[in-house]
Amino acid sequence: MKLLFVHAHPDDESIWTGGLIAAAARAGASVSVVTCTMGELGEVIGEPYQGLVADASDQLGGFRVAELREALRHLGANGPGNVPQFLGGAGRWRDSGMVGDKGNGHQRAFINSGDEAVEQLRAIVEQVRPDLVITYDADGGYGHPDHIRAHDITVAACGDRFPTLWAVTDWDAMRGGLDAIMVVPDSWRSCGVDDFATAKGQIEITLDDAAVAAKTAAMRAHATQIWMADGSVSEVNPQAAVGSVDGTGRARAVWALSNLDCQPMLATEAYRLGTATRETIDRLAELVPVHVKEELEEN
Repeated sequence: MKLLFVHAHPDDESIWTGGLIAAAARAGASVSVVTCTMGELGEVIGEPYQGLVADASDQLGGFRVAELREALRHLGANGPGNVPQFLGGAGRWRDSGMVGDKGNGHQRAFINSGDEAVEQLRAIVEQVRPDLVITYDADGGYGHPDHIRAHDITVAACGDRFPTLWAVTDWDAMRGGLDAIMVVPDSWRSCGVDDFATAKGQIEITLDDAAVAAKTAAMRAHATQIWMADGSVSEVNPQAAVGSVDGTGRARAVWALSNLDCQPMLATEAYRLGTATRETIDRLAELVPVHVKEELEEN
């Protein structure tokens, strides 16, 4: 089975779909990840590389290419060498930033990519001829303009010829994961489910220990963007953070983005149907444990 993942920035592939990528690759699927920008407008966790941000030297995008390659290696994606594939080539489209960011007006901002980006993705889809294409849902998961744009170009490029599946954060799973966090690291913020954009997932992928470990390692590779509360340190982030979860299995670990909102590492990933049929989901279930929820049965 061939799976194609379309993501807006380096680290999205790991956060949103890392478990499915790792589990499917280990089961023998051909897994390709297309990244639409280099994440130039991201913030940086830790002091050593603060000078890379857009308002300083504007070198963060290039640094994140190396982080992405390492993450893909842990996930087993993009074939030999785990070489990142960028839409239109590295640097063609630039991180747009959040709504209202001055980056929205950049001539290479991904939100301004127009028909060119659709044609670039269509060419990739035609070359790969995937059995399933995975991206975000229509609101981009939490409203990021680049996530929404990734969804829009995926829908346009795939049409009704290539089945699509949309990654979401499931409300029930997130609530359970947050309740399972026992220790919040110093300076991090304890959160409730209402602090995150969530949805009702139609399809739940259960991740075994190996998939969770691969996803965790891939997220840790994005050290400028993600802080794992496991006591580890790195060149990028020499300060350790320690959190813990209960033994219920609702969460496996604790992590945060640069906002330091405490999040659970879940042992599941949730998706909603785009144009994928039950037949396609049944094929996916031959690779990974898939739980189809009742609302899908009713569709």
